[in-house]
Amino acid sequence: MPVVLREAWDTLVPDMTGRHGPLPPMMLALTVVTGLVDAFSYLLLGHVFVANMTGNVVFGGFALAGAPGFSLLASAVALVAFVAGAVSGGLAVHVARTHRGRQLLYALLAETAFVAVALVVTVVSGGPYTGGVRFTLVALLGIGLGVQNAAARTLAVPDLKTTVLTLTLTGLAADSRFAKGPGSRVGRRLLSAAAMLTGACCGALAVLHGHPTLPLLGAVVLLAVASACAAALLRSDAPWTRPLVTA
Repeated sequence: MPVVLREAWDTLVPDMTGRHGPLPPMMLALTVVTGLVDAFSYLLLGHVFVANMTGNVVFGGFALAGAPGFSLLASAVALVAFVAGAVSGGLAVHVARTHRGRQLLYALLAETAFVAVALVVTVVSGGPYTGGVRFTLVALLGIGLGVQNAAARTLAVPDLKTTVLTLTLTGLAADSRFAKGPGSRVGRRLLSAAAMLTGACCGALAVLHGHPTLPLLGAVVLLAVASACAAALLRSDAPWTRPLVTA
């Protein structure tokens, strides 16, 4: 089997006795969630991301320069909400620091709750999402994705950060044989990029040709399934459940 396909297969169907056990495919599912919610926020909430904060900093700069279509307040709300979510996610994973499955479950339950409330807001309010509804949705989704990022950072599954692809793509190129590197884990890194691309594409198609609530509905379904899987893993004492030792 070619190396790329083997790496992709090992990510999708991992060794349950390995250091990260079932975490890689779950991180891929969360990467799809990122694409779905950012498609919703960017296309329907006015040029703002709720998961990729680098974009919001740049958008804030555009707004300060007077570029049309960008809101400094929306970018600021997203940033503050994301930080609040990251703090909450940090608390959740540190409470469950002795078991990585429990860390993931606590974070997933919190994220699912915030995204589900955002879904309810979209259904009740109807579109277009302007004024207070817009900022409420930005805040709810920003908090939820901040929780997700805190969990992904703590779980530290290589190349599967769920939101940030810049370093993943850099590693794919810089570590490649063409760059005289040690090998770039192309299979796993391409899967990470493909997962976000899939989520963003599906989210955009749902917004443009379906119903504006569909991206959030899809995100809630994925999060609920991931939560159920994480709950089923709580009794495991395999090596992957033990916290990572950091210097």
